[in-house]
Amino acid sequence: MQQHELVELANTRMPFGKYKGTLLIYLREDYLVWMKQNGWPSGKLGNQLQLIYEIKLNGLEAIIRPLIEKNNT
Repeated sequence: MQQHELVELANTRMPFGKYKGTLLIYLREDYLVWMKQNGWPSGKLGNQLQLIYEIKLNGLEAIIRPLIEKNNT
């Protein structure tokens, strides 16, 4: 994964649902588990959510949080 992809991941917001507007890294882990069990969205968003799930599962949020742009908090 390229650095610009990690920066994009850190600054992507959930586009729909209960957590619309929330940065993906701040989604609740139980919500990500629910999505994993019920099916990820298709396309780029689904891939990003799967990656966020793996990052949270392995306790690696600290590598993403510094990449959040100041105007995106």
